[in-house]
Amino acid sequence: MAEPPRRCRRRAAPALAALAVLAGPPACADRPVSPLPVRPPTPAASTLGAAAPPITAVPGTSTGTRPSRGPVPSPPPRSRPVRPPASASTPLPSACLGAVRYDLVLAETELALLKSLCFATGGVLRIRGIGPGLVTVDRADLVSRSYEAGVVDIRFVRTGTVVVTIPQDGRTYPITVVVV
Repeated sequence: MAEPPRRCRRRAAPALAALAVLAGPPACADRPVSPLPVRPPTPAASTLGAAAPPITAVPGTSTGTRPSRGPVPSPPPRSRPVRPPASASTPLPSACLGAVRYDLVLAETELALLKSLCFATGGVLRIRGIGPGLVTVDRADLVSRSYEAGVVDIRFVRTGTVVVTIPQDGRTYPITVVVV
């Protein structure tokens, strides 16, 4: 393996030293570490609105001053309300269920009372207790269907309105599904 040029080694050494300092001691070190000495705050400095103790100068350095604590300026008022940027996902109407699975158990549901549903794209209507090929949709391009063991899954893959027709006891019940 070739050795890196000398100038690369010179640049890498300070960077590696900085990483070693930032990383700290290894986790397996057994040496206990004592806390740094701390001077307790004076009562005057800890109360709100009291003047802070002056900064003392160290010999050989310039004298420092503590910055004054003035009122924090408030941000300038906005001339018009800020509208959030338009995103790909718009908020759903309050009646929509979202991209969820809705289980419809035919033995426990009165289909005459269920007229419509609202889903987000990706939502699934799962119909339990029905035979293969009995559930129909009027817009097959908006859904993806599957059947297994008496369960029909209808996944709504595109926005639009789909009428799902379910036969039960000699009648057919249409359910209008709005997909947003």
